Amino acid sequence: MKSQLNHGVATTRVAKVGVSVIFAAALSACANYAGIHSNKEMAQPQTFATQQSLPAEAGHWPSAGWADQFGDAQLKALIEEALKGSPTLEQARARVAAASAYSETAKANTLPQVGASYSYTRQLYSGTALVPPPVGGSWQSENKGLLNASYELDLWGKNREALKASTSEVQASVADAEVVRLTLTSSIARSYNQLARLYVLRDIAQQEIDQRTQIDRITAGRIATGLDTEVERKTALANLATSRAALTALDGSIVTTRYQIAALLGAGPDRGLAIARPVLGVGDDVNLPDNLPADLVSRRPDLTAARWRVDAITHEVKSAKAEFYPDINLSAAIGLDAFGFGRFLTAASSTMSAGPAIHLPIFDGGQLRAQLKGRYADFDYAVATYNQTLVTALSEVATQLAEVRSTDAQLVDAQVAQDNARRAGQLALTQYKAGLTNQLTVLNADMNALAADQAVANLKLNRRDQQIVLAVALGGGYTDTSSGAASAANSGMNSATSVAQANPVVAAH
Repeated sequence: MKSQLNHGVATTRVAKVGVSVIFAAALSACANYAGIHSNKEMAQPQTFATQQSLPAEAGHWPSAGWADQFGDAQLKALIEEALKGSPTLEQARARVAAASAYSETAKANTLPQVGASYSYTRQLYSGTALVPPPVGGSWQSENKGLLNASYELDLWGKNREALKASTSEVQASVADAEVVRLTLTSSIARSYNQLARLYVLRDIAQQEIDQRTQIDRITAGRIATGLDTEVERKTALANLATSRAALTALDGSIVTTRYQIAALLGAGPDRGLAIARPVLGVGDDVNLPDNLPADLVSRRPDLTAARWRVDAITHEVKSAKAEFYPDINLSAAIGLDAFGFGRFLTAASSTMSAGPAIHLPIFDGGQLRAQLKGRYADFDYAVATYNQTLVTALSEVATQLAEVRSTDAQLVDAQVAQDNARRAGQLALTQYKAGLTNQLTVLNADMNALAADQAVANLKLNRRDQQIVLAVALGGGYTDTSSGAASAANSGMNSATSVAQANPVVAAH
Protein backbone atom coordinates (compact mmCIF):
# COMPACT_ATOMS: atom_id res chain seq x y z
CA MET A 1 0.00 0.00 0.00
CA LYS A 2 2.80 2.34 0.97
CA SER A 3 4.59 1.44 -2.22
CA GLN A 4 1.53 2.26 -4.24
CA LEU A 5 1.19 5.60 -2.42
CA ASN A 6 4.82 6.48 -3.08
CA HIS A 7 4.36 5.47 -6.68
CA GLY A 8 1.32 7.77 -6.94
CA VAL A 9 3.22 10.69 -5.43
CA ALA A 10 6.10 10.10 -7.78
CA THR A 11 3.72 9.93 -10.72
CA THR A 12 2.13 13.22 -9.64
CA ARG A 13 5.53 14.88 -9.38
CA VAL A 14 6.51 13.62 -12.81
CA ALA A 15 3.24 14.93 -14.21
CA LYS A 16 3.84 18.35 -12.64
CA VAL A 17 7.37 18.47 -13.98
CA GLY A 18 6.09 17.46 -17.37
CA VAL A 19 3.44 20.17 -17.37
CA SER A 20 6.06 22.71 -16.28
CA VAL A 21 8.40 21.62 -19.06
CA ILE A 22 5.62 21.80 -21.63
CA PHE A 23 4.52 25.23 -20.32
CA ALA A 24 8.11 26.54 -20.40
CA ALA A 25 8.56 25.18 -23.90
CA ALA A 26 5.37 26.91 -25.00
CA LEU A 27 6.54 30.15 -23.47
CA SER A 28 9.92 29.93 -25.13
CA ALA A 29 8.22 29.38 -28.46
CA CYS A 30 5.86 32.30 -28.08
CA ALA A 31 6.16 35.71 -29.73
CA ASN A 32 9.07 37.78 -28.41
CA TYR A 33 10.44 41.29 -28.90
CA ALA A 34 14.10 40.45 -29.24
CA GLY A 35 16.05 43.11 -31.14
CA ILE A 36 13.40 45.83 -30.86
CA HIS A 37 14.70 48.83 -28.90
CA SER A 38 15.61 52.51 -29.05
CA ASN A 39 18.70 54.48 -28.06
CA LYS A 40 17.17 57.95 -28.33
CA GLU A 41 17.55 60.30 -25.35
CA MET A 42 16.01 63.58 -24.34
CA ALA A 43 18.41 66.51 -24.52
CA GLN A 44 19.36 68.28 -21.31
CA PRO A 45 19.21 72.10 -21.48
CA GLN A 46 22.42 72.42 -19.45
CA THR A 47 24.39 70.71 -22.24
CA PHE A 48 23.80 73.56 -24.69
CA ALA A 49 26.25 76.46 -24.91
CA THR A 50 24.19 79.47 -23.78
CA GLN A 51 26.45 81.42 -21.41
CA GLN A 52 27.06 84.28 -23.86
CA SER A 53 23.65 84.34 -25.54
CA LEU A 54 21.62 83.96 -22.34
CA PRO A 55 23.60 85.78 -19.63
CA ALA A 56 22.46 85.83 -16.02
CA GLU A 57 21.05 89.31 -15.40
CA ALA A 58 19.24 88.88 -12.05
CA GLY A 59 15.92 89.33 -13.82
CA HIS A 60 12.55 87.77 -13.04
CA TRP A 61 10.43 85.27 -14.88
CA PRO A 62 7.34 86.90 -16.39
CA SER A 63 4.18 86.66 -14.29
CA ALA A 64 0.83 85.39 -15.54
CA GLY A 65 -0.23 89.05 -15.84
CA TRP A 66 2.82 90.04 -17.87
CA ALA A 67 0.74 92.36 -20.08
CA ASP A 68 -0.02 94.59 -17.07
CA GLN A 69 3.52 96.02 -17.30
CA PHE A 70 2.37 98.28 -20.14
CA GLY A 71 -0.15 100.03 -17.91
CA ASP A 72 -3.09 99.87 -20.33
CA ALA A 73 -6.34 98.87 -18.59
CA GLN A 74 -8.06 98.26 -21.92
CA LEU A 75 -5.45 95.68 -22.96
CA LYS A 76 -5.97 93.82 -19.69
CA ALA A 77 -9.74 93.86 -20.21
CA LEU A 78 -9.40 92.59 -23.79
CA ILE A 79 -7.24 89.66 -22.67
CA GLU A 80 -9.72 88.75 -19.94
CA GLU A 81 -12.56 88.93 -22.46
CA ALA A 82 -10.72 86.65 -24.87
CA LEU A 83 -9.97 84.08 -22.18
CA LYS A 84 -13.69 83.84 -21.41
CA GLY A 85 -15.15 83.62 -24.90
CA SER A 86 -12.53 82.48 -27.39
CA PRO A 87 -13.61 79.44 -29.49
CA THR A 88 -9.94 78.50 -29.81
CA LEU A 89 -9.69 78.08 -26.05
CA GLU A 90 -12.93 76.10 -26.01
CA GLN A 91 -11.37 73.72 -28.53
CA ALA A 92 -8.35 73.27 -26.26
CA ARG A 93 -10.57 72.62 -23.24
CA ALA A 94 -12.52 70.03 -25.23
CA ARG A 95 -9.28 68.21 -26.06
CA VAL A 96 -8.38 68.14 -22.36
CA ALA A 97 -11.82 66.72 -21.55
CA ALA A 98 -11.41 64.04 -24.23
CA ALA A 99 -8.00 63.04 -22.84
CA SER A 100 -9.46 62.89 -19.33
CA ALA A 101 -12.28 60.63 -20.52
CA TYR A 102 -9.75 58.30 -22.16
CA SER A 103 -7.79 58.21 -18.91
CA GLU A 104 -10.92 57.23 -17.01
CA THR A 105 -11.48 54.41 -19.49
CA ALA A 106 -7.91 53.20 -18.96
CA LYS A 107 -8.44 53.32 -15.20
CA ALA A 108 -11.61 51.24 -15.53
CA ASN A 109 -9.57 48.49 -17.22
CA THR A 110 -7.50 48.08 -14.03
CA LEU A 111 -10.57 47.48 -11.82
CA PRO A 112 -12.93 44.50 -11.43
CA GLN A 113 -15.94 44.50 -13.73
CA VAL A 114 -19.37 43.56 -12.35
CA GLY A 115 -22.58 43.31 -14.35
CA ALA A 116 -26.03 41.75 -14.28
CA SER A 117 -28.16 40.28 -17.05
CA TYR A 118 -31.60 38.77 -17.50
CA SER A 119 -33.01 36.91 -20.49
CA TYR A 120 -36.33 35.29 -21.33
CA THR A 121 -36.48 32.75 -24.17
CA ARG A 122 -39.49 30.93 -25.65
CA GLN A 123 -38.25 27.86 -27.56
CA LEU A 124 -39.55 24.72 -29.21
CA TYR A 125 -37.18 21.90 -28.29
CA SER A 126 -36.61 19.07 -30.78
CA GLY A 127 -38.06 15.72 -29.75
CA THR A 128 -35.26 13.81 -31.51
CA ALA A 129 -32.23 15.74 -30.32
CA LEU A 130 -30.29 15.92 -27.05
CA VAL A 131 -33.16 16.97 -24.82
CA PRO A 132 -35.44 14.01 -24.01
CA PRO A 133 -39.24 14.14 -23.56
CA PRO A 134 -41.28 15.58 -21.99
CA VAL A 135 -39.19 18.74 -22.59
CA GLY A 136 -38.16 17.50 -26.03
CA GLY A 137 -40.92 18.13 -28.53
CA SER A 138 -42.55 20.88 -26.45
CA TRP A 139 -42.48 24.65 -26.13
CA GLN A 140 -40.65 25.89 -23.04
CA SER A 141 -40.05 29.29 -21.50
CA GLU A 142 -36.56 29.74 -20.05
CA ASN A 143 -35.82 32.46 -17.48
CA LYS A 144 -32.20 33.24 -16.77
CA GLY A 145 -30.76 35.90 -14.49
CA LEU A 146 -27.03 36.18 -13.76
CA LEU A 147 -24.68 38.37 -11.76
CA ASN A 148 -21.26 38.38 -13.47
CA ALA A 149 -17.85 39.51 -12.20
CA SER A 150 -14.46 39.47 -13.93
CA TYR A 151 -11.00 40.76 -13.16
CA GLU A 152 -7.82 40.76 -15.21
CA LEU A 153 -4.87 40.07 -12.94
CA ASP A 154 -2.57 42.27 -15.07
CA LEU A 155 0.49 40.45 -13.77
CA TRP A 156 2.76 42.14 -16.33
CA GLY A 157 1.40 45.67 -15.86
CA LYS A 158 -0.18 46.11 -19.30
CA ASN A 159 -3.25 47.94 -18.00
CA ARG A 160 -1.33 49.85 -15.34
CA GLU A 161 1.11 51.16 -17.94
CA ALA A 162 -1.78 52.10 -20.23
CA LEU A 163 -3.28 54.08 -17.35
CA LYS A 164 0.01 55.88 -16.72
CA ALA A 165 0.27 56.67 -20.43
CA SER A 166 -3.24 58.12 -20.52
CA THR A 167 -2.56 60.15 -17.37
CA SER A 168 0.53 61.64 -19.02
CA GLU A 169 -1.52 62.42 -22.12
CA VAL A 170 -3.95 64.35 -19.93
CA GLN A 171 -1.07 66.40 -18.56
CA ALA A 172 0.19 67.00 -22.10
CA SER A 173 -3.27 68.18 -23.15
CA VAL A 174 -3.41 70.56 -20.20
CA ALA A 175 -0.03 71.98 -21.22
CA ASP A 176 -1.27 72.24 -24.83
CA ALA A 177 -4.22 74.28 -23.56
CA GLU A 178 -1.74 76.62 -21.88
CA VAL A 179 0.11 76.96 -25.19
CA VAL A 180 -3.16 77.98 -26.84
CA ARG A 181 -3.89 80.39 -24.00
CA LEU A 182 -0.46 81.99 -24.23
CA THR A 183 -0.64 82.21 -28.02
CA LEU A 184 -4.03 83.90 -27.78
CA THR A 185 -2.99 86.47 -25.16
CA SER A 186 0.23 87.30 -26.98
CA SER A 187 -1.61 87.63 -30.29
CA ILE A 188 -4.01 90.11 -28.71
CA ALA A 189 -1.15 92.07 -27.12
CA ARG A 190 0.80 92.20 -30.39
CA SER A 191 -2.26 93.18 -32.43
CA TYR A 192 -3.05 95.83 -29.84
CA ASN A 193 0.52 97.10 -30.12
CA GLN A 194 0.11 97.16 -33.89
CA LEU A 195 -3.02 99.27 -33.42
CA ALA A 196 -0.95 101.65 -31.28
CA ARG A 197 1.70 101.76 -34.03
CA LEU A 198 -0.88 102.70 -36.65
CA TYR A 199 -2.21 105.52 -34.48
CA VAL A 200 1.30 106.91 -33.93
CA LEU A 201 2.06 106.72 -37.65
CA ARG A 202 -1.29 108.40 -38.30
CA ASP A 203 -0.28 111.28 -36.03
CA ILE A 204 2.96 111.63 -37.98
CA ALA A 205 1.03 111.53 -41.26
CA GLN A 206 -1.35 114.22 -40.00
CA GLN A 207 1.60 116.38 -38.98
CA GLU A 208 3.05 115.88 -42.43
CA ILE A 209 -0.23 117.04 -43.99
CA ASP A 210 -0.15 120.16 -41.82
CA GLN A 211 3.51 120.76 -42.79
CA ARG A 212 2.83 120.40 -46.50
CA THR A 213 -0.26 122.57 -46.27
CA GLN A 214 1.99 125.26 -44.84
CA ILE A 215 4.51 124.72 -47.66
CA ASP A 216 1.67 125.12 -50.17
CA ARG A 217 0.63 128.45 -48.61
CA ILE A 218 4.22 129.72 -48.62
CA THR A 219 4.59 128.64 -52.26
CA ALA A 220 1.43 130.53 -53.18
CA GLY A 221 2.86 133.67 -51.56
CA ARG A 222 6.16 133.25 -53.34
CA ILE A 223 4.38 132.90 -56.69
CA ALA A 224 2.62 136.23 -56.04
CA THR A 225 6.02 137.88 -55.51
CA GLY A 226 7.58 136.16 -58.50
CA LEU A 227 9.96 133.94 -56.51
CA ASP A 228 8.27 130.65 -57.55
CA THR A 229 6.31 129.37 -60.53
CA GLU A 230 3.31 127.10 -60.99
CA VAL A 231 5.73 124.17 -61.14
CA GLU A 232 6.53 124.59 -57.43
CA ARG A 233 2.82 125.04 -56.68
CA LYS A 234 1.83 121.84 -58.45
CA THR A 235 4.66 120.00 -56.74
CA ALA A 236 3.45 121.20 -53.35
CA LEU A 237 -0.13 120.14 -54.16
CA ALA A 238 1.02 116.71 -55.36
CA ASN A 239 3.00 116.13 -52.16
CA LEU A 240 0.00 117.22 -50.11
CA ALA A 241 -2.27 114.75 -51.95
CA THR A 242 0.28 111.96 -51.41
CA SER A 243 0.32 112.66 -47.66
CA ARG A 244 -3.48 112.59 -47.51
CA ALA A 245 -3.53 109.24 -49.36
CA ALA A 246 -1.07 107.84 -46.81
CA LEU A 247 -3.35 109.03 -44.01
CA THR A 248 -6.35 107.33 -45.64
CA ALA A 249 -4.39 104.08 -45.96
CA LEU A 250 -3.52 104.20 -42.26
CA ASP A 251 -7.19 104.75 -41.38
CA GLY A 252 -8.04 101.62 -43.36
CA SER A 253 -5.35 99.61 -41.59
CA ILE A 254 -6.65 100.78 -38.22
CA VAL A 255 -10.12 99.45 -39.04
CA THR A 256 -8.85 96.07 -40.25
CA THR A 257 -6.63 95.71 -37.16
CA ARG A 258 -9.69 96.36 -34.99
CA TYR A 259 -11.48 93.56 -36.84
CA GLN A 260 -8.53 91.24 -36.24
CA ILE A 261 -8.62 91.93 -32.51
CA ALA A 262 -12.37 91.31 -32.45
CA ALA A 263 -11.83 87.91 -34.09
CA LEU A 264 -9.23 87.04 -31.43
CA LEU A 265 -11.81 87.95 -28.81
CA GLY A 266 -14.26 85.52 -30.36
CA ALA A 267 -16.64 88.41 -31.14
CA GLY A 268 -18.13 90.00 -34.24
CA PRO A 269 -16.29 92.70 -36.20
CA ASP A 270 -18.38 95.49 -34.65
CA ARG A 271 -16.73 94.70 -31.30
CA GLY A 272 -13.44 95.90 -32.77
CA LEU A 273 -14.90 99.28 -33.64
CA ALA A 274 -15.53 99.95 -29.94
CA ILE A 275 -11.85 99.60 -29.03
CA ALA A 276 -10.38 102.93 -27.93
CA ARG A 277 -6.94 104.17 -28.93
CA PRO A 278 -4.21 102.27 -27.01
CA VAL A 279 -2.28 104.07 -24.27
CA LEU A 280 0.57 101.58 -23.84
CA GLY A 281 3.53 102.44 -21.64
CA VAL A 282 7.18 101.49 -22.01
CA GLY A 283 7.02 98.36 -19.85
CA ASP A 284 9.48 96.78 -17.45
CA ASP A 285 13.23 96.59 -17.89
CA VAL A 286 14.38 93.55 -19.85
CA ASN A 287 16.68 91.33 -17.78
CA LEU A 288 16.97 87.57 -18.03
CA PRO A 289 16.60 85.44 -14.88
CA ASP A 290 19.71 83.78 -13.49
CA ASN A 291 18.53 80.17 -13.74
CA LEU A 292 18.36 79.94 -17.52
CA PRO A 293 18.29 77.61 -19.38
CA ALA A 294 17.64 74.89 -16.78
CA ASP A 295 14.33 76.24 -15.51
CA LEU A 296 13.03 77.02 -18.99
CA VAL A 297 11.92 73.39 -19.31
CA SER A 298 9.28 73.85 -16.61
CA ARG A 299 8.42 77.43 -17.61
CA ARG A 300 7.35 76.82 -21.22
CA PRO A 301 4.08 74.96 -21.78
CA ASP A 302 5.18 73.63 -25.17
CA LEU A 303 8.25 72.02 -23.57
CA THR A 304 6.11 70.62 -20.78
CA ALA A 305 3.66 69.13 -23.28
CA ALA A 306 6.49 67.57 -25.29
CA ARG A 307 8.05 66.10 -22.14
CA TRP A 308 4.74 64.61 -20.98
CA ARG A 309 4.29 63.00 -24.38
CA VAL A 310 7.66 61.31 -24.09
CA ASP A 311 6.54 60.02 -20.71
CA ALA A 312 3.26 58.77 -22.19
CA ILE A 313 4.98 56.93 -25.04
CA THR A 314 7.42 55.38 -22.56
CA HIS A 315 4.50 53.76 -20.73
CA GLU A 316 2.92 52.75 -24.03
CA VAL A 317 6.13 50.91 -24.90
CA LYS A 318 5.94 49.03 -21.61
CA SER A 319 2.29 48.23 -22.21
CA ALA A 320 3.09 46.95 -25.70
CA LYS A 321 5.80 44.71 -24.26
CA ALA A 322 3.36 43.29 -21.73
CA GLU A 323 1.20 42.13 -24.66
CA PHE A 324 3.80 39.40 -25.25
CA TYR A 325 2.98 37.81 -21.88
CA PRO A 326 0.00 35.63 -20.94
CA ASP A 327 -3.25 37.34 -19.99
CA ILE A 328 -4.96 35.79 -16.96
CA ASN A 329 -8.60 36.69 -16.35
CA LEU A 330 -10.68 35.55 -13.40
CA SER A 331 -14.43 35.34 -13.88
CA ALA A 332 -17.39 34.23 -11.80
CA ALA A 333 -21.16 34.17 -12.21
CA ILE A 334 -24.09 33.35 -9.97
CA GLY A 335 -27.78 33.41 -10.71
CA LEU A 336 -31.01 31.53 -11.48
CA ASP A 337 -31.93 29.47 -14.55
CA ALA A 338 -35.22 27.59 -14.93
CA PHE A 339 -37.96 26.57 -17.36
CA GLY A 340 -41.07 28.60 -16.71
CA PHE A 341 -41.74 31.04 -13.92
CA GLY A 342 -42.93 28.68 -11.18
CA ARG A 343 -39.51 27.29 -10.27
CA PHE A 344 -37.43 30.35 -11.20
CA LEU A 345 -37.08 31.74 -7.67
CA THR A 346 -36.26 28.41 -6.01
CA ALA A 347 -32.96 27.08 -4.70
CA ALA A 348 -33.03 24.28 -7.24
CA SER A 349 -32.72 26.85 -10.05
CA SER A 350 -29.43 28.20 -8.71
CA THR A 351 -26.46 28.23 -11.06
CA MET A 352 -22.93 29.42 -10.58
CA SER A 353 -19.54 29.23 -12.27
CA ALA A 354 -15.99 30.41 -11.62
CA GLY A 355 -12.58 29.95 -13.13
CA PRO A 356 -9.53 31.49 -14.81
CA ALA A 357 -8.98 32.11 -18.50
CA ILE A 358 -5.44 32.27 -19.89
CA HIS A 359 -4.47 33.74 -23.24
CA LEU A 360 -0.92 33.20 -24.48
CA PRO A 361 0.26 34.66 -27.81
CA ILE A 362 2.32 32.00 -29.61
CA PHE A 363 2.17 32.88 -33.28
CA ASP A 364 0.44 36.06 -34.44
CA GLY A 365 2.13 36.61 -37.77
CA GLY A 366 4.35 39.34 -36.31
CA GLN A 367 1.48 41.58 -35.22
CA LEU A 368 2.79 42.19 -31.70
CA ARG A 369 6.32 42.91 -32.92
CA ALA A 370 4.97 45.35 -35.48
CA GLN A 371 2.91 47.03 -32.79
CA LEU A 372 5.94 47.38 -30.52
CA LYS A 373 8.04 48.74 -33.39
CA GLY A 374 5.34 51.34 -33.91
CA ARG A 375 5.47 52.36 -30.25
CA TYR A 376 9.26 52.70 -30.41
CA ALA A 377 8.91 54.81 -33.56
CA ASP A 378 6.43 57.00 -31.68
CA PHE A 379 8.95 57.26 -28.85
CA ASP A 380 11.74 58.30 -31.19
CA TYR A 381 9.46 60.90 -32.74
CA ALA A 382 8.38 62.23 -29.33
CA VAL A 383 12.01 62.53 -28.18
CA ALA A 384 12.99 64.29 -31.41
CA THR A 385 10.01 66.63 -31.02
CA TYR A 386 11.03 67.46 -27.46
CA ASN A 387 14.65 68.07 -28.45
CA GLN A 388 13.61 70.32 -31.34
CA THR A 389 11.20 72.21 -29.10
CA LEU A 390 14.00 72.77 -26.58
CA VAL A 391 16.39 74.03 -29.26
CA THR A 392 13.69 76.33 -30.63
CA ALA A 393 12.87 77.65 -27.16
CA LEU A 394 16.50 78.53 -26.40
CA SER A 395 16.86 80.15 -29.81
CA GLU A 396 13.69 82.21 -29.34
CA VAL A 397 14.83 83.61 -26.00
CA ALA A 398 18.29 84.43 -27.33
CA THR A 399 16.90 85.96 -30.52
CA GLN A 400 14.39 88.19 -28.76
CA LEU A 401 16.98 89.35 -26.24
CA ALA A 402 19.38 90.21 -29.07
CA GLU A 403 16.65 92.10 -30.91
CA VAL A 404 15.75 94.09 -27.79
CA ARG A 405 19.39 95.05 -27.23
CA SER A 406 19.81 95.94 -30.90
CA THR A 407 16.65 98.07 -30.91
CA ASP A 408 17.81 99.91 -27.78
CA ALA A 409 21.10 100.74 -29.51
CA GLN A 410 19.34 101.81 -32.72
CA LEU A 411 17.00 104.09 -30.78
CA VAL A 412 19.91 106.15 -29.46
CA ASP A 413 21.15 106.99 -32.96
CA ALA A 414 17.64 107.27 -34.41
CA GLN A 415 16.62 109.87 -31.84
CA VAL A 416 19.75 111.91 -32.56
CA ALA A 417 18.92 111.72 -36.28
CA GLN A 418 15.33 112.73 -35.53
CA ASP A 419 16.37 115.83 -33.57
CA ASN A 420 18.73 116.97 -36.33
CA ALA A 421 16.22 116.25 -39.10
CA ARG A 422 13.53 118.24 -37.34
CA ARG A 423 15.84 121.20 -36.85
CA ALA A 424 16.96 121.03 -40.47
CA GLY A 425 13.33 120.96 -41.59
CA GLN A 426 12.39 123.95 -39.47
CA LEU A 427 15.43 125.90 -40.66
CA ALA A 428 14.74 125.07 -44.33
CA LEU A 429 11.12 126.16 -43.97
CA THR A 430 12.16 129.45 -42.35
CA GLN A 431 14.69 130.12 -45.10
CA TYR A 432 12.15 129.23 -47.79
CA LYS A 433 9.62 131.57 -46.28
CA ALA A 434 12.25 134.33 -46.26
CA GLY A 435 13.20 133.62 -49.87
CA LEU A 436 16.68 132.37 -49.00
CA THR A 437 16.31 128.83 -50.45
CA ASN A 438 14.18 126.91 -52.92
CA GLN A 439 11.30 124.48 -52.49
CA LEU A 440 13.40 121.41 -53.31
CA THR A 441 15.56 122.03 -50.25
CA VAL A 442 12.46 122.31 -48.08
CA LEU A 443 10.94 119.12 -49.49
CA ASN A 444 14.16 117.17 -49.00
CA ALA A 445 14.45 118.34 -45.40
CA ASP A 446 10.77 117.57 -44.86
CA MET A 447 11.15 114.02 -46.23
CA ASN A 448 14.16 113.42 -44.00
CA ALA A 449 12.23 114.62 -40.94
CA LEU A 450 9.25 112.42 -41.86
CA ALA A 451 11.47 109.37 -42.28
CA ALA A 452 13.23 110.08 -38.97
CA ASP A 453 9.91 110.41 -37.11
CA GLN A 454 8.65 107.15 -38.59
CA ALA A 455 11.90 105.36 -37.79
CA VAL A 456 11.82 106.37 -34.12
CA ALA A 457 8.14 105.48 -33.82
CA ASN A 458 8.64 102.07 -35.41
CA LEU A 459 11.70 101.31 -33.27
CA LYS A 460 9.82 102.15 -30.07
CA LEU A 461 6.86 100.00 -31.07
CA ASN A 462 9.17 97.22 -32.29
CA ARG A 463 10.80 97.32 -28.88
CA ARG A 464 7.45 96.77 -27.17
CA ASP A 465 6.57 93.96 -29.58
CA GLN A 466 9.91 92.31 -28.82
CA GLN A 467 9.17 92.58 -25.10
CA ILE A 468 5.88 90.77 -25.66
CA VAL A 469 7.54 88.00 -27.68
CA LEU A 470 10.32 87.66 -25.10
CA ALA A 471 7.75 87.29 -22.31
CA VAL A 472 6.12 84.52 -24.33
CA ALA A 473 9.49 82.89 -25.06
CA LEU A 474 10.10 82.79 -21.31
CA GLY A 475 6.78 81.01 -20.76
CA GLY A 476 4.44 83.94 -20.15
CA GLY A 477 4.13 83.19 -16.44
CA TYR A 478 3.44 79.47 -16.85
CA THR A 479 4.88 77.01 -14.33
CA ASP A 480 4.59 73.23 -14.56
CA THR A 481 3.63 72.25 -11.03
CA SER A 482 3.86 68.55 -11.92
CA SER A 483 7.30 68.69 -13.54
CA GLY A 484 8.76 66.34 -10.92
CA ALA A 485 6.55 63.51 -12.09
CA ALA A 486 7.23 64.20 -15.74
CA SER A 487 10.99 64.22 -15.25
CA ALA A 488 10.79 60.45 -15.09
CA ALA A 489 10.33 60.54 -18.86
CA ASN A 490 14.02 61.28 -19.26
CA SER A 491 14.95 57.93 -17.81
CA GLY A 492 11.76 56.15 -18.79
CA MET A 493 13.16 54.52 -21.91
CA ASN A 494 16.01 52.96 -19.93
CA SER A 495 13.35 51.33 -17.79
CA ALA A 496 11.37 50.29 -20.84
CA THR A 497 14.34 48.66 -22.57
CA SER A 498 15.28 46.75 -19.43
CA VAL A 499 12.00 44.82 -19.34
CA ALA A 500 13.38 42.11 -21.61
CA GLN A 501 16.25 41.46 -19.23
CA ALA A 502 13.94 41.30 -16.24
CA ASN A 503 11.54 38.87 -17.97
CA PRO A 504 13.31 35.90 -19.53
CA VAL A 505 10.01 34.65 -20.99
CA VAL A 506 10.47 36.97 -23.97
CA ALA A 507 14.25 37.18 -24.02
CA ALA A 508 16.06 36.54 -27.26
CA HIS A 509 16.77 32.91 -28.11
